[in-house]
Amino acid sequence: MKTILIIGIGAGDPDYITVQGVKALNRVDVFFLMDKGRIKGKLRGVREEICRRHIAPGRAHRFVEAPSPPRDTAPADYRASVDELNAAKQSVFERMIADEMKDGETAGILVWGDPMLYDSTIRNIEAIIASDRNKGRHRIDNEVIPGITAVQALAARHRIPLNRIAEPVLLTTGRKLAEGFPAGIDSAAVLLDGEDTYRRFADAGIHGEMEIYWGAYLGTPDEILISGKLKDVAGEIHRRRTEARQKNGWIMDTYLIRKAQDG
Repeated sequence: MKTILIIGIGAGDPDYITVQGVKALNRVDVFFLMDKGRIKGKLRGVREEICRRHIAPGRAHRFVEAPSPPRDTAPADYRASVDELNAAKQSVFERMIADEMKDGETAGILVWGDPMLYDSTIRNIEAIIASDRNKGRHRIDNEVIPGITAVQALAARHRIPLNRIAEPVLLTTGRKLAEGFPAGIDSAAVLLDGEDTYRRFADAGIHGEMEIYWGAYLGTPDEILISGKLKDVAGEIHRRRTEARQKNGWIMDTYLIRKAQDG
């Protein structure tokens, strides 16, 4: 039996990892890493720092790295491109499981934030397990360890509750928000927005005046936080986001956008 631990490591601060996550780190024999290139080296650096801080001295472990499959950033068919990307990642993980693990060993996959939120690692590992079961190959078990999401970190860093009293909050993406602010929803936490979709709601229209709580590189030394009436801060967010992306070569941000209350 080979065991895969899918470990949520939080949104950037090495101390965001939970006690359960620390215990999981100390069970791992080999960590599987996806190399996303030099530009995103800081993402690997955070993972390595987490291991340095939280794995007990003398606990033997090793790292195995493979190139992350490239992703089409402007696909004609978004869902098809995601399916292709996941299939490619499954192939990479299958090779690492077959070639880099002995029977009885435990592998760890360190997932940014929480594995359940806009991440496909759980789906990819479950697909591999189902495939191996059907083909009669080595047996694989897996466990999922939750982590602190970017949405939780965002609310904490802005010192706000995510929801208003007795009101729901929608978790969505920039791609879906671009279709329009959902009817019957006052607050939306938005992830994976590469197009500054919030700017579409800066001018009060059918949705009324909006407010925003935005954060980038949450929990890291590069963290940026901006909040206020959307009409007042949309331009600043766009400028700071553009500058940060040019400086670092990448950006990871999220925001809470909601209808402003009267008064």
